[in-house]
Amino acid sequence: MSAAVRTPPERAGAREWIALAVLGVPAVLVMMNMSVLYLALPTLSAELEPSASQLLWITDIYGFMVAGALITMGVLGDRLGHRRVLLTGAAAFTAASLLAASSTTPEMLIAARAAQGIAAASLAPSSLAVIRSIFRDPQQRTLAITIWMLSFMGGGAVGVIVGGVLLEFFSWGAVFLVAVPTMALLLVTGPFLLPKHSGGGSGRVDPLSVAMSLLTPLAIVYGIKQLAVDGPGLAAVGAIAAGLTVGALFVRRQRRLRTPLLDLSLFRNPAFAVSAGGMVVVGMMLFGTSLLTSQYLQLVLGFSPLEAGLWQLPTAVAGTVVALWVSGLASRFQPAALMSAGAAFALLGPLLLTQADRGPGFLVAGSVLLFAGLTPFMALGTGLVLGAAPPERAGAASAISETGAELGGALGIAILGSFATAVYGGYMADHMPDGVPSAAARSARETLVGALDAAGRLPDAIGVPLAETARDAFTHGVHVHALVLVPLLVALSLLTLTLRRRDRPD
Repeated sequence: MSAAVRTPPERAGAREWIALAVLGVPAVLVMMNMSVLYLALPTLSAELEPSASQLLWITDIYGFMVAGALITMGVLGDRLGHRRVLLTGAAAFTAASLLAASSTTPEMLIAARAAQGIAAASLAPSSLAVIRSIFRDPQQRTLAITIWMLSFMGGGAVGVIVGGVLLEFFSWGAVFLVAVPTMALLLVTGPFLLPKHSGGGSGRVDPLSVAMSLLTPLAIVYGIKQLAVDGPGLAAVGAIAAGLTVGALFVRRQRRLRTPLLDLSLFRNPAFAVSAGGMVVVGMMLFGTSLLTSQYLQLVLGFSPLEAGLWQLPTAVAGTVVALWVSGLASRFQPAALMSAGAAFALLGPLLLTQADRGPGFLVAGSVLLFAGLTPFMALGTGLVLGAAPPERAGAASAISETGAELGGALGIAILGSFATAVYGGYMADHMPDGVPSAAARSARETLVGALDAAGRLPDAIGVPLAETARDAFTHGVHVHALVLVPLLVALSLLTLTLRRRDRPD
C-alpha cells in the first residue's frame, strides 16, 4: 500500500517578495517612531518643558496604546480582512503624525502619541497575517518573517540617522513628519500588491474586553510613575491594585466568552507561551536601555543628536547581522537553544554598561552585546508563535506576539525608566550641592534636563557643581539599570533552556 504523496506548498514569486518589501514600511516606521523620539527628547523637553511624569508619558504612551490595542486589531483583521485594517491604520497613523509634529503643549503631544499608538496597533498583526497567507512554503515563510523583523531593526538604524540629521537643521516636530511620505507609499501600492481577503476568521470584538485590555496596563503604569515621582502613596498603590484587578477580570472574561479577544488556549503550547512571554522581557530590556543610552550620549556626554545617532548605529547593525545569522542556523539547531544561548551571551552587555562612565565606547559596546544576544528572540520567537496557531487565528496570534514586544517596550520605558528616575532623584537628594535654591533643587531632582536648565540659570559657583552632580546621578542610574538586567537575562535563558529540554524528542 503506497503512501500518499504530499503536494509541496506553492512557493512565492516576485509579486509576493515585492509585497513583503511594502509590508516592511510600517515595520520600519513603528521602530523609527521610537528611536527618533529618544533623540528628540532633549530639544523637545527644552521647548515644551514637560514635568518628569509628562516626559515619561510622552515616551511610553505610544507603546502602551499599541500593546493595548494590538489584540483588538488582530481580531478585527481576522474578521474584516487584514488589508483593509492595515491600510486604514496607515492613514490614521499619518494623520496622528501630523498632529504630533504640530503639538504646542505636553498634553497635546501625549494625545497625539496615543493616537499614533492606536493606529500603529493595526500595522504589525495585519502585516504578519498577510505574510503567513502569501508565503506558504515553510522555509520561505521563515525567511520572510526574519526579513520583516529586520525591518524593525532597520527602522532603529535609519531612525537614529534620519532623526539626527533632521534635528541638526529643524525643530523636534520634524521627526514625526518622516511617516507621511513613507505611509503614502504603502497606501498607494498596498491595494495592488496585498491580497484582499487575507483573514478568514469570524471572531467578534467584545467592547468590554477592549476597554479592560487598555485600562489594565495604563492603570498599572500610572501607579508605577507615581511611585517613582512621589514615593508610596494611596494614589500609586490604588492605581496598581486597580490595574491588577481589571487584568484578572479580563482573563476571567476571556475564559467565558465564546469568541474571546485573547485566546488563552494558545498559551497551552509551551513554545507559544515562552516565546510570547519572552518577548515581553526582551522588549523591556531593549527599549529601556535604548532610552537611557540616547539620553546619556546627549545630556551627559554632550553629543549632538546626529553624533548620538551615529554612536547608536552599531547596535542596530549588530542586531541586523545576528538576525540573518540565526535565521540560517534555525534549520540546524532548535530555535529555543539559539534563543537561550543568545540570552546568556547578552549578559556581557550589562557588565560593560556598568563601566559607562569610562567612555562612550563602553556604553555602546554594552548596548551592542545586549541587543545582539537578544536578537534571536526577536527573529525566531515570532515564527514560533505563528507556527503554533491555526491559520484562522493568524491575526490574533501575531497580535499576541507583537503585544509581547510592544508591551515589553512600554514596560521597559515605564518600569525601568521610572526606576532610573527614582534612582536619579534619590542620588540628587543625597548629593545636592550647597547653596542651590529650593525651586532649582526641586527641578533638578525631577530630571536631568531640569537640572541642566536650572544650572544654566545659576552662577557658575553653584551651577557647575549642580550640573556635574546631575550627570553623576544619571550615570549612577545607568549603572543600577545594568545590574537590574542581569537577573532578567539569567531567568530568560534558563526558562528558554527548559523549553528546549521539554521539546526534545524521545
